[in-house]
Amino acid sequence: MSVEMALRAARVRYGPLEALHGLDLPVPAGTVTVLLGRNGAGRTTALRALAGTVGLSAGRVEWRGADVTRLPAHARARRGLCFVPDLRAVYAGLTVAENLALAAPGATAPYPELVPLLPRTAGTLSGGERRMLAVSRAFLAPHARVVLIDEPSLGMAPPIAARTYRMLAALAVERGAAVVLAEQRVPDGLPPGSLVHELRRGSRASSGEPAEYR
Repeated sequence: MSVEMALRAARVRYGPLEALHGLDLPVPAGTVTVLLGRNGAGRTTALRALAGTVGLSAGRVEWRGADVTRLPAHARARRGLCFVPDLRAVYAGLTVAENLALAAPGATAPYPELVPLLPRTAGTLSGGERRMLAVSRAFLAPHARVVLIDEPSLGMAPPIAARTYRMLAALAVERGAAVVLAEQRVPDGLPPGSLVHELRRGSRASSGEPAEYR
C-alpha cells in the first residue's frame, strides 16, 4: 500500500499551546484512514496540517515523498486535495445548486435528498442537510487524490450516514483516493485494509485495524 501523504514529526502551535507533538502519520492511497480520539486529541489539527490550512512549527508534510510543507492550501487543492471541515463547510449565502457547482459545474447531487433543495439557500438547511452538501464536494471532485473529512456524518440520520460511509469506501477502493476521516468512534462500512490511528493529546497513542477499536 503506497503512502500518498504523510506528516513527519509534525508540530503545530496555537499561541503558547502545542496541539501536535511530533506526530508521524502516514496516509496510504486506496483505503480509508480513521483518526480516532476525543475533542482536543489533535484529529482536526492533523487534518488541517495535511490540508495546509494551519502551518507547522516543526516537522514536515510529504506528498508522494516530496516535501510540500510550504505549499499553500490552494496549491494543494489544485493538486487534488479536498478538505471538508466540520464547521463553515458550505457557503451559507449561496443556494444548494450554487454550492454544488463550485465543486463540479453541471454535476448531479450525489445525495437524492438534496435534489428538491437545489433552489434553497444553504444557510436555511438543517444540520444534516448542510453536512450532506459539504461532503458532496468529496464525491464531486473530479481528480481527488486526497480526501480529508472532519466528522462526515455529523447531524445525519443513521441511514444516510451509513450510505455516506459506503460512498467514501468506494471513493477509496474504486478511485484509489487516500481518504482520511476524523471521528470520535469507528464507523461501520469501512473497506478491507482500513487503518485506525488513535490520537491522544496531539500524539499517536496506538494504531490498528477498525475491529480492534469497536
